[in-house]
Amino acid sequence: MLTGLLASPLLARPAFAATPLNVVATTGMIADAARAVGGDLVEVRALMGPGVDPHGYRQTRSDIVAMTRADLVLWNGLYLEAQLEEFLQGLSRRVPTRAVAETLPPDLRLTHSQYEGRADPHVWMAPRLWRHAVVGTRDALSEQRPDDAARFAANADAYLAQLDALHVYATETLAKLPPEARVLVTAHDAFGYFGREYDFQVEGIQGISTESEAGLQRIGALVDLLVDRQISAAFVESSVSDRNIRALIEGAAARGHSVQIGGELFSDAMGQPGTYEGTYVGMFDHNVTTIAAALGADVPNGGMSGKLNAGG
Repeated sequence: MLTGLLASPLLARPAFAATPLNVVATTGMIADAARAVGGDLVEVRALMGPGVDPHGYRQTRSDIVAMTRADLVLWNGLYLEAQLEEFLQGLSRRVPTRAVAETLPPDLRLTHSQYEGRADPHVWMAPRLWRHAVVGTRDALSEQRPDDAARFAANADAYLAQLDALHVYATETLAKLPPEARVLVTAHDAFGYFGREYDFQVEGIQGISTESEAGLQRIGALVDLLVDRQISAAFVESSVSDRNIRALIEGAAARGHSVQIGGELFSDAMGQPGTYEGTYVGMFDHNVTTIAAALGADVPNGGMSGKLNAGG
């Protein structure tokens, strides 16, 4: 009889794995880091998908429900999510939150005279700097699940190695461009860290935030730059209207100088989910390869590892 009881399914039920952590991330870049570091120990929801501009994004009712029910909310900080910031600060009194880009040491942050003394929030534009956000993500997950800290650390190390390889590819590919060709003209000023890291002059029509307006004087000054430096390409962004870039191209044409759209760059959002460009590594690989090719460098087909435009 005792043997029968011990064999009973009620007594011999196997131990189940802990329920995955419910993590909400504001941007796709942060969500990608959380999935890579967390593995199967987390379920991650990104609030902002492809083509979404985080500077002006306002929380929806479903966003509020998701964040209040989350085990952890990860956001960029540095005023990237300007319209969400007050809500997120209030939420932190009830739900664990972490502004992962604010782990970047102050001496590595870029400032902007037109951004009210705030730091540039686009930290993911340099993989060596984005490492700080990945480590911040690892630490935030470990605080919620200390027993899984070793797994989070191992996953983070593997992901950081990918970022290191990405930086090497970017350095070698962009070095093919002569110094005079390293001028990057984009819709808004999201590429400051990229420019500092890879020795580019970066010019955005709008300021760091897409909420800022582009004046005729600014467009006129950039037309002068394009003509004087004989720059042949400007770039649109996936999360910003191309209206100002097209006005810039028309202004250069009126001066007898032809400027082409060099391609669409991912600035504040990644590509479609399920594609290579829908990952942080793929997003950055796409940007580097697109910029280098448009400005005259010989780049490998398919980018760093042949995965660009492969649909997965």
